[in-house]
Amino acid sequence: MSNPAQAERLARGYQASAKDPEKETFCFGPWLITGQHGSILQSEGEIRQQYEASLSLPSIPEMVFADNFIRVEHEGGFGIEFNALDALKLVEDADDTIKVAVTEKWREARADSEFINQAAKPFDWTYTTDYKGTLFGEDFISLVAQTDEKIDLEKLKVREKILFYQDITLFEDELADNGISLLNVKLRAMPSGFFILLRFFMRVDGVIIRCNEIRYHWETDSSYILREHLFKENRIHELKVAPHLLTDINEICPKLTLKKELNEKLLFPKS
Repeated sequence: MSNPAQAERLARGYQASAKDPEKETFCFGPWLITGQHGSILQSEGEIRQQYEASLSLPSIPEMVFADNFIRVEHEGGFGIEFNALDALKLVEDADDTIKVAVTEKWREARADSEFINQAAKPFDWTYTTDYKGTLFGEDFISLVAQTDEKIDLEKLKVREKILFYQDITLFEDELADNGISLLNVKLRAMPSGFFILLRFFMRVDGVIIRCNEIRYHWETDSSYILREHLFKENRIHELKVAPHLLTDINEICPKLTLKKELNEKLLFPKS
């Protein structure tokens, strides 16, 4: 049973990168987990133009892995997918949310972009996105509710055999050598269930660091998935850490100030 994100790719009738993407699948209880790895979206040509036309941004990240995705589909026809296109659709396209000196330098680095030349309107050039993943299955989407129940991170620290693992980058941009904007998703399946970490990380050198983390956890035989959304952010001058830690995503994210937290339960539709 195809989902909306999958159907859109099929409707386009093309793959976004020059080489055939590599796909891995894993059957895990009631789930079919698929991970696909492709190369970077072509820098020019019809494929690139069609991809950009599906977005309202005047420019897209330097490295977009448009064929990459992770999809977790239940035998009941519902599930979650993570892909770059849906994530970029949530980038602010009408306001520059970070007005800093590097903005002009960033624009100059893209001076040959017809989109930049044609569009004087500001937009979030850091590509910050609140993307949580793409849910599919109408009943599944409607059964998302806030909860006080949290993911048990201590339980996830217990050593288990990793049955299936995926680590996929969806997009990346170096912000004209002024930092980094990166969206990555990791999945691991263990005998006790699966855990997914979708992380958006952004650093504008000397200015700000931001981290959006979306965590999914399903325990074997459970009838729901827990989802946590953690939004963290600090100005660089607020962080009293060694300079080298500012470029280490795994080290700096836990040290950022938590600004917003949302805990949700994704209930499975009754069959």
